[in-house]
Amino acid sequence: MWGLGKYRTKFGKWLDSSPYSQIEFAKISKVSRETVSKICANDDYIPGTSIKKKVMRVVNVSDPNKKPYHFWDL
Repeated sequence: MWGLGKYRTKFGKWLDSSPYSQIEFAKISKVSRETVSKICANDDYIPGTSIKKKVMRVVNVSDPNKKPYHFWDL
């Protein structure tokens, strides 16, 4: 559990420790805020390739060693 009892995925936990809020991350990555929210809170949601690329482009700015398999089962 995290914060106010919200479940967080591996990506959600990473985002919580990153310099970005969900809203900032959505703007920078050009992924909708709703999609970022799903990625942060729903283990069953696995984004498509284009979304993963957008997400990982921003993730790698602050954490260049992170790979998609750190967040999603591939």
